[in-house]
Amino acid sequence: MNTKRERKAYADQMGLFLEHLGLPPMAGRICGWLLVCDPPLQTAAELAEALGASRGSISTMTRQLVQFSLIERVAIPGERSRGYQVRTSGFTGVLKVQYEATVEIRKMADQGLVMLKGESPRARRRLEEFRDFYAFFEREFPLLIEKWERESARARRSK
Repeated sequence: MNTKRERKAYADQMGLFLEHLGLPPMAGRICGWLLVCDPPLQTAAELAEALGASRGSISTMTRQLVQFSLIERVAIPGERSRGYQVRTSGFTGVLKVQYEATVEIRKMADQGLVMLKGESPRARRRLEEFRDFYAFFEREFPLLIEKWERESARARRSK
């Protein structure tokens, strides 16, 4: 059986990892904790205690994680406080946000290519490769999301 210390270490490790992806470390720590804690629904006070963090930090980061659709805020029956848990569809939400960013960056690359119209192929090459890279992922992201959703639904049905 895993100890609370091991679970906290896991949350800390997740915080460091997600920091490399641009999230604040506390957001990653909260995600990590919510992935391994028991019970899976935690109040802000429980998160603050488990992670050794201030309530203000927990409040700020949970709000951001809710916006990113990674976690959800849930009413706790019979209590005034709310709890937080990992969204079962949160992982798909992250890909959808990345997809939207991919579409926007590809559009910016297209704008740059319009600006460079008439320039030599050498002058356009880097931007064309940049655009092609994002156009590729723009085509592939929806397929990956759809494939994951099918596979995830199949796995849930078999449990």
